[in-house]
Amino acid sequence: MRKKLSIILLGVLTAMAGTAVGYGAIINLRSGSLDFLKGETQVNVEYSYENMRVGEFEREQDYINKKVAEFNNKEAGKGELWRQGWVNDRARRYQPKFEELLNRFLAGRKSSLNFGSFKDAKYTLILKTTFTDPGWAGAGLIRHSALINADAVFVETQNRATPLARLTITKSPGLGAWGYDYDPGMRIQESYAKAGKELGIFLSRKVK
Repeated sequence: MRKKLSIILLGVLTAMAGTAVGYGAIINLRSGSLDFLKGETQVNVEYSYENMRVGEFEREQDYINKKVAEFNNKEAGKGELWRQGWVNDRARRYQPKFEELLNRFLAGRKSSLNFGSFKDAKYTLILKTTFTDPGWAGAGLIRHSALINADAVFVETQNRATPLARLTITKSPGLGAWGYDYDPGMRIQESYAKAGKELGIFLSRKVK
């Protein structure tokens, strides 16, 4: 009996390891070159969520409608509060965390690049989130990490007609510490943190 329980526990932990930890975002340069960043110190950052898919929904609005209805059925007005949080968390949590980790890993590798709200910078990075999976946290040890996919598009700030480079950020996972990840915003925030970290490492290697 004890041996059987050990095998079951091992299987659960293995499944968790496959979905929660031990892997990071995949960064690929799809077009253009990053040579224009050499010698630069400040890069402006902007964000887009247009045409973003969410979980099984092709349209974000369909996902929002479903969640608002679910929360309002539980308590009148709760759905609207959820809707506000869904949007406000972008500027309040996700974007700052992305920039924090991006700059931290660039600085740690002696890069001169610094990303943020630099409207006068010559170049702008537009992070376009194309897919979000909010993940979920069940009872006990059962967890499923959040996940985002995004396009990182570099343009000249004053001439955006032709992108200079486009990178894809794929399967960036996010999972809070056990016991603190019942909030989907926390899980998604960690997805952006992981994306920032991996992009920082990638750029530090490519731009010297």
